[in-house]
Amino acid sequence: MKLLRLLSLLTLFFSLLFIFHTQATSISVGPLKLTYHPFDPLSKQEITLVQTIVLKKYPTSTHRVNFHYVGLDDPEKSTVLKWVSSSSRVQTSRNAFVIVMVNSEIHEILINLRSSNIVSDKVRRGNGFPTLTVDEQGEASLLPLKYGPFIESVKKRGLNLSEVVCSDFTVGWYGEVKSRRALRIECFMKEDTANIYVRPINGITMLADIHDMKIIQYHDKSMEPVPKSENTEYRASHMKPPFGPKLHSFASHQPEGPGFTIKGHTVSWANWNFHIGYDVRAGIIISTARIYDAEVHKYRHVLYRGYISELFVPYQDPSEEWYYKTFFDAGEFGFGQSMVSLEPLQDCPPHAQFFDVYYAGRDGTPQHLENAFCVFENYGAINWRHTETGIPNEEIREVRSDVSLVVRSVVTVGNYDNVMDWEFKTSGSIKPEISLSGMLEIKAVDVKHKDEMKQDMHGTLVSEHSVGVYHDHYYIYHLDFDIDGVDNSFVKTNLKTVKVTDNSSKRKSYWTTETQVVKTETDAKTKLGMSPSELALVNPNKKTSTGNDIGYRLIPNAAAHPLLIEDDYPQTRGAFTNYNIWVTPYNRTEKWAGGLYVDQSRGEDTLAIWTKMNRSIENKDIVLWYVVGIHHVPCQEDFPLMPLLSTGFELRPNNFFERNPVLKTLSPKHVLYGCGKP
Repeated sequence: MKLLRLLSLLTLFFSLLFIFHTQATSISVGPLKLTYHPFDPLSKQEITLVQTIVLKKYPTSTHRVNFHYVGLDDPEKSTVLKWVSSSSRVQTSRNAFVIVMVNSEIHEILINLRSSNIVSDKVRRGNGFPTLTVDEQGEASLLPLKYGPFIESVKKRGLNLSEVVCSDFTVGWYGEVKSRRALRIECFMKEDTANIYVRPINGITMLADIHDMKIIQYHDKSMEPVPKSENTEYRASHMKPPFGPKLHSFASHQPEGPGFTIKGHTVSWANWNFHIGYDVRAGIIISTARIYDAEVHKYRHVLYRGYISELFVPYQDPSEEWYYKTFFDAGEFGFGQSMVSLEPLQDCPPHAQFFDVYYAGRDGTPQHLENAFCVFENYGAINWRHTETGIPNEEIREVRSDVSLVVRSVVTVGNYDNVMDWEFKTSGSIKPEISLSGMLEIKAVDVKHKDEMKQDMHGTLVSEHSVGVYHDHYYIYHLDFDIDGVDNSFVKTNLKTVKVTDNSSKRKSYWTTETQVVKTETDAKTKLGMSPSELALVNPNKKTSTGNDIGYRLIPNAAAHPLLIEDDYPQTRGAFTNYNIWVTPYNRTEKWAGGLYVDQSRGEDTLAIWTKMNRSIENKDIVLWYVVGIHHVPCQEDFPLMPLLSTGFELRPNNFFERNPVLKTLSPKHVLYGCGKP
């Protein structure tokens, strides 16, 4: 009996010990993982731990605390690469980088998530403010509805206040010596349509102090007619016949199941293996992308880290109501926290797999975003083909259909939806693509026909009383290549015309190539479209059997160059668009092309400033920065909601493989329905 009682007490003791241990670890890092990827995004439990640690030091009973950024502090590259290549993976240190405003001070806090300790806490001095929180934007947008002068302005226009909704806009910087955290507020009519952005209440300017949450400037200068709601509705449930072209139904089926496997955030598909991360500012991050080379029987490193570092959207109307509209969607609003839930079967096909993410709200509480991004296989393209008719009495036709893998997210900042794709191909190519949809920024005018426009309206008359204002979209990608190793070089292969002057040929000219290994950051700055050239990152320490440097080539889309003068205030802040291509030595702190603090920044901490150091980039660990630009001249087809406008580029193997890596890749089997047999 004594032995049984002793065993019972020991069982109870170890049970209580297990429960205590589980509760203790669940608040710090959540469910214990035997292995995890060093770039896994912060979990719900880790965000809660960050909140607990920060509020313990700065309790809300005596401090006003707002969380503006909570993200993974990038581990050292050597640690990550060792983890990826090791078969016995040991948990590495894991830190969170946090930006909080305590009262009116900006604190940069580094937290060790394993020990639950604050490693450092620095008060930030300097210009610019952190990324806006969703909560403070929403709170600021409600201010006009209780503001007496605005209510009077609405009555004066004969509008119904209950049908008014407002939105917030960043104010930029235009030479002010001192800045305060503030937002411009604009309002719209939702009466008879959900398409509020095409029905602005123009003539009113409002400035809200978002520290004190009150309107501090208000002007009502003019009364332009509010554009009509007719033919602006986009909700299918609110539309009436006749509808557009009839699209036939289709069936999508994978009898063998998906061709990819996912463990945590690591994806294995065909010959690719890579990690999908998430950041509240960057959104989707692709990391440690490797491709299997069947000839050498191993995975080879390609892309260490890839993401959108910033999106600059300057509008081209210099009037009092519009001049400040020069937005930095990642740094000011947060690309990650602006991601929206994807709609199954619409945003992604039936066989897609979805991922949820968490980010910290203003009070530090984890915010859950369901279906934040999806992974799916894309069918229907051609991998390679050839028809041979040159052999007598024989015709050969060989075609290989293609399957690619797509990682997709949608970022909605105000009126625009950005569909963001990363497409991986078995040939070794990576194809990032951007597709824009949503609504134009509309300026209300007292004009119904183009012939009535007596002055530059800075846009296109897309409907009665509605001008779609000219603007740009500049996406800058951070692409940290590690092609078969960290030491790479940037190579420009220029195409030049050669005249035949020695009568050695009946031709008078031909073109050839001239290769330049770029040595410094200054020499790497490139404006595309000025002269024909091939751009590649190579590993000069690795050769193919025929002696070529292995590498990857950038195949750009049509280049867009800024038309603002360089010392204009918005262009000073967005100086990273002055060139299409930049190359810098790897520096784990140089992540954001527009600077760490973009809201009301002054261009003091940008890619354009870093590269003035003119550092060496030859045979070094380097980062390629590529600007994808669109000059948007609106047209009537963009109204009231624009069809997808797409652009992108390709990162393509360039002497990376010994030969075509998919020559022996067979087409997938096709399963047909309705004919009784496959």
